[in-house]
Amino acid sequence: MAFESLELHHPVQAQLKSRRLRYREPENPIKWPYEKLLREQSKTRRVYPINPYAEVYQFRKNVYAIFTESLDGAGNPWIYLILGLEKAMLIDTGFGAGDLKGLVNEITGGMPLIVVNTHAHSDHALGDFQFDEVYCHEYEVLNLEKIKTPHAWDRLFDAEGNCIYTQFDRADLIGYHDFKIIGVPNGTTFDLGGGTEIELMFLPGHATGMSAFLDKQNKILFAGDYTHAYGTSPDHPYARYCTVTAMRDALMNIIARRSEIDFVYPGHGPLDQPSIVLVNLLETLEQVLENPEHSDFQEEMIKGGKKKVIYGKMIFQSSYFKYCMESLR
Repeated sequence: MAFESLELHHPVQAQLKSRRLRYREPENPIKWPYEKLLREQSKTRRVYPINPYAEVYQFRKNVYAIFTESLDGAGNPWIYLILGLEKAMLIDTGFGAGDLKGLVNEITGGMPLIVVNTHAHSDHALGDFQFDEVYCHEYEVLNLEKIKTPHAWDRLFDAEGNCIYTQFDRADLIGYHDFKIIGVPNGTTFDLGGGTEIELMFLPGHATGMSAFLDKQNKILFAGDYTHAYGTSPDHPYARYCTVTAMRDALMNIIARRSEIDFVYPGHGPLDQPSIVLVNLLETLEQVLENPEHSDFQEEMIKGGKKKVIYGKMIFQSSYFKYCMESLR
């Protein structure tokens, strides 16, 4: 797969304070035009002065998607906000540039807020520092503890303090603030009032405690990241869950309840996808486990300071699932 420079893309006409400088991975040819069309043409798009790093889109009467540009050269992450009659829920928090807490309060009118993480990767969890407590699956607590450091953003800058991947004002990082991490088991349900219930659904593989969240009223699965599994340190107490096999097994449990899911909102890329994408993903995982050498592409990547061979298998009508031999089981 060829790595393309930013200059090869048609720029998105947007007024965010951030500006992409370069990519460190190929841009998905489906994701890019979707984002461009949405960001330039959506009638619900709104940028609030309180946070010039975020674009807010309303997809349902009580469901908002918050777009932010990636700060580390990878795919742009989504943040989700769901409003009940009594409480609101924020799913993931992005990189933490700009006042996310203030933005959410402005949208909700100051509702009590439950903050949850799909997983502890920096593009989904560095905004946690703006809040007092965050929920995640119990197998993800250790990972989230590891990013609780004042140096969490250092890798975004070079030795001279310049932004490496995306231009933004370092002063706009809210900065380090200790917060409480609450680990919960699979199936935990959060009641937001008025019939709005959100269930945590364990979906490991990309991370040991990666979880999706099911909005039962809107029949939306906020699925987090599920298009690659690279494994983790064998010393991790839950390393067996950071595998293709663990993802396959958990996905089978979710698909068994597919009648409760109409739409899938992933952590990156196109939203409002039909739930058939889960079936297509499962078929791909089965193919990978049956014959992992039979991939559609291979590339080398540095992960954890070590060079790894990454394999990619196409997901029907979607993206690629990426894995390495060490992460199969």
